[in-house]
Amino acid sequence: MATLSDRLDHLLGAKAAASLADAFDMDTVEDLLRHYPLRYATQGQPLTEDAPEDGAHITVIGRVTKADLRPMRQRRGSLLKVVLDTGGGRGVDVTFFNGDKVKYVIRQGVRAMMSGTVNYWRPGQWNLSHPGYLILPESDDDEPTLTTVRGGGDLRGIAQSAKGAGGVDMSFFDREFIPVYPATAKVQSWEILACVRQILDQLDPLADPLPADVREERELMPVGDALRLIHLPEHTSDIERARQRLRFDEALALQLVLAERRHEVSGRTARACPRRGDGIVAAFGERLPFELTEGQRRVIGEISDDLSREQPMHRLLQGEVGSGKTIVALDAMLQVIDAGQQCALLAPTEVLAAQHYRSLCAMLGDLGQAGELGAADTATQVTLVTGSMPTATKRAALLAAVTGEAGIVIGTHALIQDAVEFFDLGLVIVDEQHRFGVEQRDALRAKAKTGFSPHLLVMTATPIPRTIAMTTLGDLETSTLTELPRGRSPIQSKVVPRRVHPNWVDRAWERITEEVGAGRQAYVVCSRIGDDEDGPARGRGGKAADTGKEPPSTQAVVDVFERLRTGPLAQLRIGLLHGRLPSDEKDQVMRDFNAGDIDVLVCTTVVEVGVDVPNATVMVIVDADRFGVSQLHQLRGRIGRGAHAGLCLLVTDAAPGGPAMTRLEAVAATTDGFELSVLDLRQRREGDVLGAAQSGTTRSLRLLSLLDDLEVITAAQELARALVEADPGLSRHPGLAAMMHAAVDSERLEYLAKS
Repeated sequence: MATLSDRLDHLLGAKAAASLADAFDMDTVEDLLRHYPLRYATQGQPLTEDAPEDGAHITVIGRVTKADLRPMRQRRGSLLKVVLDTGGGRGVDVTFFNGDKVKYVIRQGVRAMMSGTVNYWRPGQWNLSHPGYLILPESDDDEPTLTTVRGGGDLRGIAQSAKGAGGVDMSFFDREFIPVYPATAKVQSWEILACVRQILDQLDPLADPLPADVREERELMPVGDALRLIHLPEHTSDIERARQRLRFDEALALQLVLAERRHEVSGRTARACPRRGDGIVAAFGERLPFELTEGQRRVIGEISDDLSREQPMHRLLQGEVGSGKTIVALDAMLQVIDAGQQCALLAPTEVLAAQHYRSLCAMLGDLGQAGELGAADTATQVTLVTGSMPTATKRAALLAAVTGEAGIVIGTHALIQDAVEFFDLGLVIVDEQHRFGVEQRDALRAKAKTGFSPHLLVMTATPIPRTIAMTTLGDLETSTLTELPRGRSPIQSKVVPRRVHPNWVDRAWERITEEVGAGRQAYVVCSRIGDDEDGPARGRGGKAADTGKEPPSTQAVVDVFERLRTGPLAQLRIGLLHGRLPSDEKDQVMRDFNAGDIDVLVCTTVVEVGVDVPNATVMVIVDADRFGVSQLHQLRGRIGRGAHAGLCLLVTDAAPGGPAMTRLEAVAATTDGFELSVLDLRQRREGDVLGAAQSGTTRSLRLLSLLDDLEVITAAQELARALVEADPGLSRHPGLAAMMHAAVDSERLEYLAKS
């Protein structure tokens, strides 16, 4: 007998187990049983009276009445044209493309089962093209068990999986549903089916980790029944009931991990930072030259309440591009500074870190000039730490942090290094949280004084649908800014199909010239730096392509810069910005663009987040199909940040009507970031979101849809939090603890935190 934790090589043999391990990273019984069928084939069913639907997968049994070998018209080779009599004079047309290979098996007079996809060549006429087939005994009564398997395709494989010592048990074909598994060229679906059947025959009764009252309340079947019926269902209802149980298990396993993390954070102690009416935060509020939106005031209140407690804040602040997250974050930092503590702001790139530094200094004015002549009485100091800073500058910044002179320390990953110390760190803010993992957040939080944990605020301008936020960031409270501050202008987006209308690209450069002539500025964004970039072309997920084909041609930013500088925009002041420029050069380019000394900034995605130049009104994105939906939305958020409307032009060579063009048209049709984030996730597939492509291992979530299963995720979250609150560490629920650790490994969990 077998248990879920038993090794497959002990039960299936070394050869079969090694194949499963190599192809699917399966080592245990549970790994195999959680490799669920992709679909189910209905085998051995007679043809119905009605004509089948085009594209339907059907299986028919009959006698071959005709088998003609014909040469192919367009190329070498032959076709075997077959007519299969399924009874009552009904004949099914079947075509085999490798006619010479099958003509000796599929002959006139033999009885056969054939399974394939219905193709309609013209109205009312259909056939099966190159189906799987199995040669049958003359009648079911003559030979109920096949001693020799003669066939091809899936049917041959299924027969092999049903073969025992006495031959093939044909009763298996009487099943209404036969599972079809995700497979590879080396491990076929029928081989997986044979292994699953062998394991299920040996499986011990399973102890159910889910409490009986929960199963009863949610009408969930026992887990042992679910694992059997998902593979070998008897009825349609079995499939859905099994999926319902296993889907809930997946949601619960993940929510238990997040609930444990949430509980662990709640047990930490933070320094309370109550809001003062006479400190720097009050002085800053009095100087604001604009009125906060209702949403900003609400979120500031939520964060302020969190900071006033002795439990560390653990909050996500999400909002549309330009919704005013920076002012909310600055208010939180000033409240902490009033309590005598420091704040660290972690940004993913040097460009964004420098932009934050300039923005906060500008907003604070003399309130951010402590130690300088003319500073306000309540002033603090703002300092910047990046990896490429000159040694003397960095040494001064580190000294300001460790002595406590700097109330706000802004930086990149350099902040996490051992050399960076704080006098009294009270608040950590992580901008664009999807760029960082939990371990990086914790490394920075560990720099607080011993015995205390700093408050944590993570921010993102990438809208996260509710189910995604609950599933990937369930250990965080969430605040959302939905309305744009007054003064933000609308952004219009247009697709420029270069292949169809090449003259429209010329018009794009003219529009930039017109905007600059009116005193405004523009961006031109490219997907790569130059031809000297290392490595092969990369796809949308960042994974190297290995297709054996030349990658689609894309325009490098250095080439576009030269072409525009000497061509259509020669009369304008053009700047170049990309990640390989020296840090001081990048900073100078952004300063010049901010100051209006550059009319057009030709750049890569280093401007994707955080860059704020209110005078920029036009953005041309070259090779826009090379960017994801959310990235395009982020990029165009750099324009329309002032009094004038924005225009974003998406230049592409994508084929009209193709998926890339459809994606761009969807981006152009709406500025609703939440709507676009759902579209992005659906197009990328949820498995990629959860890190399957990145980790190379089996998906954590096989049945649960993060976009569609809100009710399941909500119920699982409520149950997980209640269980962990009553039993931290799940010591009284060992089955749930095991399920949690088995379903979500640490590598995928880290990717979840970054999704």
